[in-house]
Amino acid sequence: MINVQAKKENGHYKSFHINGHAMYAEAGSDIVCAAVSALVINTINSIEEFTDDPFTCDCRDGMIESWEFTNDLSAATELLMDSLMLGLTNIVEAYGEEYLKVEMVEK
Repeated sequence: MINVQAKKENGHYKSFHINGHAMYAEAGSDIVCAAVSALVINTINSIEEFTDDPFTCDCRDGMIESWEFTNDLSAATELLMDSLMLGLTNIVEAYGEEYLKVEMVEK
């Protein structure tokens, strides 16, 4: 299962963590993993390309494991993160929590 945790503080995103594998199908054919990867990578690329919001990213073995925002976020980054969370939630609704678990932690 893929585990996702987004953390917010006072209604604003602070970090995002992701780990695991969906195990929906064999490697190379796992559409749940592919969908999650596409959403996450596109979100990071979009934040880098379309905003000036700084963040740190932890990547291992070619996989993004987490990122943390280092300042207050622009409205654009908040919207991109909301879009990511919507997409991930839609995947859970379509394929089930046995493949993807999405958690929002609010401080």
